[in-house]
Amino acid sequence: MEDAFGKDYPNLGLNSDTFSWGPPYYTKLSMAMVGDSPPDVAVMHISKLGAYAPVDLLEPLDPEELARYDIGPEKFLPDVIDSAKYEGTIFALPMDTHPFVQYYNTDICEKAGLLDSNGDLKPLQGADAVVEALEKAKEETGSLGLSFYPANDPAGPWRLFTSLYGQMGGKVLSLDASEVVIDDEMARRALEFMARLTLKSEVTSAATDYAGSVAEFQGGQAGFHWNGGWEVTTFEAAKMPFSITQFPDVFGGRQAQADRHAFVIPRGLSAGRKDLALKFASSMLKNSLTWAEGGHIPAYQPVATSAEYKKLDPQSNYVGAAEDAVLDPIAWFTGAGSQFQSEASAPFSQVMNGGLTPEQGVSQFRTAVEKLVNTPSPV
Repeated sequence: MEDAFGKDYPNLGLNSDTFSWGPPYYTKLSMAMVGDSPPDVAVMHISKLGAYAPVDLLEPLDPEELARYDIGPEKFLPDVIDSAKYEGTIFALPMDTHPFVQYYNTDICEKAGLLDSNGDLKPLQGADAVVEALEKAKEETGSLGLSFYPANDPAGPWRLFTSLYGQMGGKVLSLDASEVVIDDEMARRALEFMARLTLKSEVTSAATDYAGSVAEFQGGQAGFHWNGGWEVTTFEAAKMPFSITQFPDVFGGRQAQADRHAFVIPRGLSAGRKDLALKFASSMLKNSLTWAEGGHIPAYQPVATSAEYKKLDPQSNYVGAAEDAVLDPIAWFTGAGSQFQSEASAPFSQVMNGGLTPEQGVSQFRTAVEKLVNTPSPV
């Protein structure tokens, strides 16, 4: 994608730096912005917007100006461009939606009677139907119905909880992030289902780490795998029989945890440098079919609705997840790789391994979030 930009603008030059994602990256980015030595353009998770836009670190993006680069608001789904706004102003250009999805081994699911006449997974609706499908897959594998990664991971349990809680319409914070608004009953139901997977039906393990869960699905030890769409290339390279669909309807919807990569421009860039940054972002969005091959749903609608994207199988199978995305609440302490996600995943993991009851898990989560709400932003 960067090479394509270089071919379109051969005389501009491009210096691109890559850092370890998560806290190392965002610490470097924040320090560069505060220290008045930022890049001309940076990649940011939309879920981190609340740590940057409120403290005047990002350049606001005028819709009319964006339209001149063919990347105006009308080029994105309304929900997607709305997620790039803070207090009504656009501060980011979304490149994708990367949702929590459901992988399934087509051979195992066929033997378990879970596929329709077209070879696609039959719709699963409701907690009992989902668990029953996982149990049938377990009967075929003799090991697990589902591979998942609750152990020692700062995001896995949070992604699952957010998907389930979001299907019930649950919220964690008020819009201004000043108040904890967790619905204890909804949260308890979500955690009860998570514990059901490991402790009652035993269709998955609470002790598997991330790499182990990917290996379990790849090796045929599990019929289903819940993860982000980014592992599609891993399973394609393994030449295993699989497909992908949206996260299942457990509590009355197809909502699932998601995030979005986006381009942002640091505050105070000169007009000339901003022009280059917008040309770069425009080029990347227009060439995002390459990015979509890695499992990410294109945010730029001319790509998302193109015949080329629709031919991508199984990547285009879950395009609807872009409109069913449940993002982190906007606050300085939330988002990808954040302490917020770690604080959530810790008690949720304990619920899944039997160390805490669902009620205790909700209580510990609430206490942790209240502490974060009452902690001043470091920037």
